[in-house]
Amino acid sequence: MNVRIGEVQTVEVGSSHRRGAGGAVLTAVLAILLAWLSPLRAAAPGDNAAPQVPDTLQQRIAACTSCHGVHGEGSPGSGFFPRLAGKPAGYLARQLMYFHDGLRKYAPMEYMVRSLSPAYMREIAEYFAAQQVPYQRSQVPHLPATTLQRGEQLVTQGDPALKVPACERCHGKSLTGVEPDIPGLVGLPYDYISSQLGSWRTGTRAAAAPDCMSEIANRLTPTDISAVAAWLATRQLPADTHALPAGSVTPPLVCGVLAGKGGDGT
Repeated sequence: MNVRIGEVQTVEVGSSHRRGAGGAVLTAVLAILLAWLSPLRAAAPGDNAAPQVPDTLQQRIAACTSCHGVHGEGSPGSGFFPRLAGKPAGYLARQLMYFHDGLRKYAPMEYMVRSLSPAYMREIAEYFAAQQVPYQRSQVPHLPATTLQRGEQLVTQGDPALKVPACERCHGKSLTGVEPDIPGLVGLPYDYISSQLGSWRTGTRAAAAPDCMSEIANRLTPTDISAVAAWLATRQLPADTHALPAGSVTPPLVCGVLAGKGGDGT
């Protein structure tokens, strides 16, 4: 299955998303089919014996790694398939369940997880959470310095006038996430970040109530979303990219729902 923790269906932010969405979906579908069919190609023509498919976790996640990389390192070249490696297992398992339940909309992912049990999805999540591989940089569009300054403000300070808390308040000062359920934001591609915030605005991505990120994304303008995505994508990686221990942050109550359980990040 293709553990693509995200989708590219937004039409609000960036023309590159509109141009690349169809191609990204087609690429994902073809990759899934190739991953599933590869064991069948080994059987000789006319051989009536059932093909022997190795019953290993690596084989079962072949469709995941075909898009997200062998160790879940992501695909910075495309900007659409995010890094899974090292993200908290609780977060990854929850996103798989959201695809399973229809809260997250991305046809290849919804199809792939449809028949998986919670235990199976948890096993996949724990595999990618345990992977530790170097980060790779992705391209960032050229934006004015004022836009990057706005992005830094929103990430590090928030905007009280919009009732938007700083990203750091939930994702940690280092923006590497917090165990067991809050993902890191460092190292994610610009296109992925902006598309996910846009997806919350258009309703193609949701979380179990209270959906904190939906509240926040709908208080941001498209320009703010581009600013946040650009600043995060250009930020230098910290020396330690591991998620912070559980309890390291106290989520704010600024949007009225952030202290609740279930509304997680990107």
